[in-house]
Amino acid sequence: MTEQEIRKYLRQMQEEDSQTALRKFYDLCFDRFFRIAYYYLKTEEWAQEIVLDVFMKIWEKRESLHTIANLEDYFFITVKNAALNYLEKEQRRKNSTEELSDTVPGQEYSPEETLITEELFSHYVKALDRLPERCREIFIRIREEKQSYAQVAKELGISTNTVDVQLQKAVTRLRDILSRYLNTDED
Repeated sequence: MTEQEIRKYLRQMQEEDSQTALRKFYDLCFDRFFRIAYYYLKTEEWAQEIVLDVFMKIWEKRESLHTIANLEDYFFITVKNAALNYLEKEQRRKNSTEELSDTVPGQEYSPEETLITEELFSHYVKALDRLPERCREIFIRIREEKQSYAQVAKELGISTNTVDVQLQKAVTRLRDILSRYLNTDED
């Protein structure tokens, strides 16, 4: 996902009211938005619902999105806030007398620790987006979806050795990208 592609689709959505551009934007960004929402919600159904809501909001705000300087951060924050708002609504619905702070993820940590965790997750998502498509797909299937090497190899029509090589490449690149982030924080 490149910012140039995203801006192209957003421009088409704004100038032409193009639902085709919205669909291409959706195809380009859905996986990333879903990973962010799932990180906070831990429920696939809720994460999908949030992501669809975010795409609807993007469509509704298509006239003003061109003014946003950093779209990557904007979309991350938008999905994160939508997920946290959803958690809050679910908690209120579940038990109106119980305080939300008992169930917010990371609440057992200090606000600083929570911020650091969220920032690291944001960098992780950005790093995943920088991986080559096949490499990223294999990493997500094995590390996040917990599929076996054999299952991934069969579904993608490649050898388990190729799966292993691609996974190692992904891990190495992610480690390199994230270590640069972690090392800059120590300075």
